[in-house]
Amino acid sequence: MRTPHVVVVMGVAGTGKTTIGPLLAARLGVPYAEGDDFHPRANIAKMTAGIPLGDEDRWPWLDAIGAWAHGRAGLGGVVSSSALKRSYRDRLRAAAPGVVFVHLTGDRKLIEDRMGHRQGHFMPTALLDSQFAALEPLQRDERGVAVDVSGSPEEITARAVAALDGLDSSTQSSAEPRP
Repeated sequence: MRTPHVVVVMGVAGTGKTTIGPLLAARLGVPYAEGDDFHPRANIAKMTAGIPLGDEDRWPWLDAIGAWAHGRAGLGGVVSSSALKRSYRDRLRAAAPGVVFVHLTGDRKLIEDRMGHRQGHFMPTALLDSQFAALEPLQRDERGVAVDVSGSPEEITARAVAALDGLDSSTQSSAEPRP
């Protein structure tokens, strides 16, 4: 990538956004922001209790991430956000039109297994079904890439960097085929 993009690492819980995001930022030489840090306390409390967030819960969170991304325009950065629905990504793009998405994708069983081994995270495995139900994968008209989460964090990051390198301003690229 020639210009420093603001990259949103997206996907359902357990895909590794918090692991891959900082690794990707380091490889790109830009700062990383943890999307969970933008959640209001009420959102964290709901998710900790196993209650899925609704759209109204997500708007302030997305607006805060969008403001961060807007502030990094032209400078580059990486931020994590589930960004599960097209409307959520549209909201992020409205705040920061140049954002590029890295959609971490993978087998549900692998993701559930990884979630089960996480320590100290507020998102329970019980919410994974609601995450998959809400997921709207990137569409062809959205700037971004899909990257499979099998393998080590270093392998996933390398696939993401390669996919982003292949992304230009007018085409959609993917590290894995899309239907």
